[in-house]
Amino acid sequence: MAKPKTFYVCNECGAESPQWFGKCPACGTYNSLEEQITIQSSVDVPSRGGVSSWQSTQTNGKSHAKPAKARASLTFDQITDRQIARWESGYAELDRVLGGGVVPGSMVLIGGDPGIGKSTLLLQVSNQLAQKYRILYVTGEESGQQVKLRASRLGVSKSVNLVNDQKVTVVADSTLPIDPDSIGADLYVLPETDLEEILREIDSLKPNVAVIDSIQTVFFPALTSAPGSVAQVRECTAALMKVAKHEDVTMLIVGHVTKEGAIAGPKVLEHLVDTVLYFEGDRFASHRLLRTVKNRFGATHEIGIFEMVAEGLREVANPSELFLGNRDDPAPGTAIVVACEGTRPIVVELQALVSPTSYPSPRRAGTGVDYNRLVQILAVLEKRVGIPMSKLDSYVASAGGLNVEEPAVDLGIAIAIVASFRDRIVDPGTVLIGEVGLGGQVRSVSQMELRLKEAAKLGFKRAIVPKGTKFPDLNIEILPVSKVIDAIIAAIPHQELTTDDLEPDEDE
Repeated sequence: MAKPKTFYVCNECGAESPQWFGKCPACGTYNSLEEQITIQSSVDVPSRGGVSSWQSTQTNGKSHAKPAKARASLTFDQITDRQIARWESGYAELDRVLGGGVVPGSMVLIGGDPGIGKSTLLLQVSNQLAQKYRILYVTGEESGQQVKLRASRLGVSKSVNLVNDQKVTVVADSTLPIDPDSIGADLYVLPETDLEEILREIDSLKPNVAVIDSIQTVFFPALTSAPGSVAQVRECTAALMKVAKHEDVTMLIVGHVTKEGAIAGPKVLEHLVDTVLYFEGDRFASHRLLRTVKNRFGATHEIGIFEMVAEGLREVANPSELFLGNRDDPAPGTAIVVACEGTRPIVVELQALVSPTSYPSPRRAGTGVDYNRLVQILAVLEKRVGIPMSKLDSYVASAGGLNVEEPAVDLGIAIAIVASFRDRIVDPGTVLIGEVGLGGQVRSVSQMELRLKEAAKLGFKRAIVPKGTKFPDLNIEILPVSKVIDAIIAAIPHQELTTDDLEPDEDE
């Protein structure tokens, strides 16, 4: 009889240990090891000796060796080409992050903080896809009535098909105003957490798209561990992936996140799926960002921008207007930059505030910008330009809370800080693009043509960019600079800095 074997698995990183520890040896998390029991197979596995003997029988008679021949492998010429057909999800922002649309048979994992809008987005997408395809919405965290209430609040559909006890019933019509185009949507809701029941329903209903909300609530009865554990998440995801590939069913899976913001469960969860999306946003702001971190069918680091309104999530057609301040009433210490998220350029306003410090060590704070790069730029301004930043508190923030951490916004941060220091206004029709080096030089950045086209489309007249870069012929004036001091003089026209301007005022 096979002998059971006990080992311990970390529910944070998935590391295995032969004995229990209070602290995981791999990731250092306390009280994260869970006991797992496995039964060793009684089937004999060929030992190394068996493999060696097989090799010896193949190499004994070299004169009689057969010519090399592939058994199952194929060359690229033998693999047939097949165009990937994509479905429109009904939301251009989601299609962008997916690489052009939903790929049939793919598996997409969507993670995000609680209440950020994951279920809202998937319910709206399910309703749009249900106009052409059959959709199964599996909810493990809510009942069918709760899903119906959300659907009514969002105006998703007049009737929702509720799957219960192998019977399909129609929930009562909503009293809220409903879009007439949504009536008759082929959308089915299944409140279930048992993996075997979910697979039976998929086999019976044969949907084109299945939504699993969420994977941490699904459990496989054959495993003794609790739902959400490493073993449960791994086995349930593997089983759903097998169904997705064999039955050509698109899987949209919701994943919980840890307090650090990473998707909960083993890292193999992200390796198994085809696409990983993160739903980001500030609970104090109305906009939401859908970011791609992995995509086997498209580019990574693309973003889609939505706005949370009373009727649910709404696409933002022009995100630059969302993160651009009031250009009619410019304020001192602001600068306009063009950041690139994947292949999408976004014009963002940076705001800086510099004031004398009352502490021995000045404060530095950055919201939406990389803190280490901010400290580096402050050191460059003090060493290469002569501004006494060691005696000043410095605060930098991006309008709208968008994270702009790429080096291309360095020049905008530097100009905003100098403008705040001298209490002057940067020309509101100017954008700043460039990386600031430690020697005070302005270095070139990638995707310059995309950035300049976006700036010209929004009506900007000038662009201060690094010298030595090839520029497209656009309706915008190009001012190439090589040093930070040159950029400061060009960004603040008719207000050239002198040696006296770089000294603090006497009343400071």
